[in-house]
Amino acid sequence: MRPWRVCRSASSEKTRPDGIGDWRRWTSPATTRLRTVASEVLRAPLRRWFAALLQERLLLIFGLLALVLGVVDPRPWSHYRGWLDLSTLLGLVALLVSIEAIRSSGYVQQAARALTRRMHSLRELALLLVSAAALLSMLLTNDVSLFLLVPLTVALGAEAEIPVLRLVIFEALAVNAGSTLSPIGNPQNLLLWQRSGLSMVEFLAAMAPAFLVMAALLLALTWFAFPVRALRLGASDAASVPGSARDPEPTRPMLGAVAGLLLAATVVLLQEGRASLACGVVLVVFALADRNVLKRVDWLLLATFATMFLGLGHLAQWPPVQALVQALDWKQAWVMFLGGTLLSQVISNVPTAVLLSHYTTDYTALAVAVNVGGFGLGIGSLANLIALRLEGSQGALAVFHRTSVPFLLVCAPLVWLAQHALA
Repeated sequence: MRPWRVCRSASSEKTRPDGIGDWRRWTSPATTRLRTVASEVLRAPLRRWFAALLQERLLLIFGLLALVLGVVDPRPWSHYRGWLDLSTLLGLVALLVSIEAIRSSGYVQQAARALTRRMHSLRELALLLVSAAALLSMLLTNDVSLFLLVPLTVALGAEAEIPVLRLVIFEALAVNAGSTLSPIGNPQNLLLWQRSGLSMVEFLAAMAPAFLVMAALLLALTWFAFPVRALRLGASDAASVPGSARDPEPTRPMLGAVAGLLLAATVVLLQEGRASLACGVVLVVFALADRNVLKRVDWLLLATFATMFLGLGHLAQWPPVQALVQALDWKQAWVMFLGGTLLSQVISNVPTAVLLSHYTTDYTALAVAVNVGGFGLGIGSLANLIALRLEGSQGALAVFHRTSVPFLLVCAPLVWLAQHALA
């Protein structure tokens, strides 16, 4: 054997990965501890994500529903792409990122601080927020209105002692009521208005009785639900007083300006049906300017909506549901009103509007039914889930039902009577 071959063999025994010496170093106590630490570092984020996922009950429920229906009633992939409603999801991404950037700029808290100084009572504040939610929803759609007002309401809770969750619940009711009047106030109205062939004035006139009943009932409920008591300022408000121990959080003018412009552009693009462009621009801008904004976005909310669209979209097309719908006489006014309202409690009001639009030509009657169906259970309207998620309290859905379900039970018969009294 040549000497150089012997030397090469001896050297390779020390350096090759499967050598005995290398194996001993790999199993040494120091290396074992290092591997344990590395494993824990990698597992910690996974454990946090898994723990967060277990807290997402709606995500798990809708995901399970979509999975079960996919097994018992498999469909082509094109159906799932249609149910997923990418346009709506991309629009939600653009809105969530823009609003998170405005929050990070500090101007929401600053606006909340200024508002608390001008309001004299809790009832006055509640009436202002509820009225603003209803009016904004007529122009900017119900979900955009909530993206603007709920963060402000949460910020108000840091400035004064107010029932934040109760206010957010009433704002959710308000956007459902306000958007009922407008043909562009919510997705179901836009769809049914376009199919009806009515002018905007004619559609407004047809929806006015239902809106007036909802608005009157909501304002009366707001009046009694929020007492006339002075706003008690919280500890955070003391930070704004000169000479106090703690200074207010600084604002970031550039971030606020960019976020405000992008939010305005997003609203315009969404109304023009260009959600993908809005989403792309917003993501690129903040990926380059401030990635921390993207890290703070509630991405699990988007996952919840994605599974909701898949599960409820499939449920609406499930043969037993289709058979039930086809068995009813939708030409009868009471069947349309009651059926549209109740079905919205099961599959939400937008899928109900899409489904029942194939069984009627009275599109305004259907619009009234599905808008009433936005009250009641949280699933009745996407706006309900958005409001509660932005507020962020545990158990908020149960609290919401204690107000929204009785509201539906009172509102529905009154709307029915008003529609037929003026017909």
